[in-house]
Amino acid sequence: MEEGKRTAHRFLTGIHRPMEQELTLTELEVRGTIPPALCGRYLRTGPNPVAPNPASYHWFTGDGMVHGLAIRDGKALWYRNRWIGSHANAAARGTTPAPGPRHGSSDTVNTNVVDVAGRVFAVVEGGSYPVELSETLDEQHYDDFGGSLAGSFTAHPHRDPLTGEHHGICYEGRRPNEIRHVVLDATGKVVREEPTAVEHGPMIHDCAITARYVVILDLPVTFSLATHLAGQPLPYAWNPAHHARVGLMPRGGDQHAIIWCDVDPAYVFHVANAFDLADGRVVLDVCAYPTMFAGAPGGPDATSRGLERWTLDPATGTTMVGTIDAGPQEFPRIDERRVGQTYRYAYAMGVQSDRRFQSAGRLYKHDLIEGGREMHDFGAGRHPGEFVFVPAHADAGEDEGWLIGFVIDEPSDTTELVILNAGQFEHAPVATVRLPHRVPPGFHGNWINGGTAQ
Repeated sequence: MEEGKRTAHRFLTGIHRPMEQELTLTELEVRGTIPPALCGRYLRTGPNPVAPNPASYHWFTGDGMVHGLAIRDGKALWYRNRWIGSHANAAARGTTPAPGPRHGSSDTVNTNVVDVAGRVFAVVEGGSYPVELSETLDEQHYDDFGGSLAGSFTAHPHRDPLTGEHHGICYEGRRPNEIRHVVLDATGKVVREEPTAVEHGPMIHDCAITARYVVILDLPVTFSLATHLAGQPLPYAWNPAHHARVGLMPRGGDQHAIIWCDVDPAYVFHVANAFDLADGRVVLDVCAYPTMFAGAPGGPDATSRGLERWTLDPATGTTMVGTIDAGPQEFPRIDERRVGQTYRYAYAMGVQSDRRFQSAGRLYKHDLIEGGREMHDFGAGRHPGEFVFVPAHADAGEDEGWLIGFVIDEPSDTTELVILNAGQFEHAPVATVRLPHRVPPGFHGNWINGGTAQ
């Protein structure tokens, strides 16, 4: 018993217990009616380690596994899950690594799945090149965007819907004094890798864009030599000596043009959105934490203090922090057609106040113009992850469409893909697709339009 207590790891047990095999399922139970307009794949990734050591495992570093569910003509065509073929994963499983160029010593890719110029990539921050995925997920190829990417990439490239460009702020541990603003053009080629000098090696998980600026989150989670020497695979920790600031880099400007705005020490994994105000200030909506990685290793160790609005004033170099909703929450998403622009609705996953990233069984819908919050409660023992918004059609209104994501049913150890009507958020799902197994909680994914593979 004492040995079991000592080796148990909260991100390796319970609903986080890794899957042990790759599946292809074509007979899927559907309840309700899948909207006929939905034609494509819901793809989501996260860590799924093959042979983790509980003494040193960190949730953010586990082998990547992509889960996909294809929908067409109101039917669920298939579910597939596939490990990303890194060198370490292939060695552990006795398989052949995915081909393609590598960047750095780690090629684990486990954080997001994105569409870039019609190609689908699994991505990660701080190290590996992206991995291009075939429609069925069976073919994988590490790719540096056709040789145009020199350094690491980001887990959160943000597409500007007005230009088709993707923007990211990229970092890597072996270059602690530099971050890079990377831009891909509408064809998926890197056209900018602009360096910016920083101190201490900050961990920058996300960023934002507005019509005028790229927004850089330089916050007090930084490279930690002590954590590295202790054998922890994620060598980052809370650093109270690091100056907390948010940078406003003019689009196309260099590091000398950045306007830095001080902010009280905090950490942000995820941004909902950002936009410019007419008076020159910038609005940045985030899920914020008072600290991060200041306690026990293994994963997030602080509770979200809710959805906040940070108003950045480039004239004074200051940040005003206001609370939109103090309920603990994470994974904020919006209608991606509103990225960098004013917007009305944000959706987020409620989290347990004592379990950090673990779902509290509900989703929130925030009205950022009229105010107020709606809640979709999935019930006891059910754990939704991040949900993504899919417009009903090209000209749909901001809240006219569906929210799609996985929900774990803990008592039965199964999972459902749930489709909600965004405009009737608190109503029962319009459809669910049942999976006869548990998909462990992961990180990010997206709806990929189109596709024909069976």
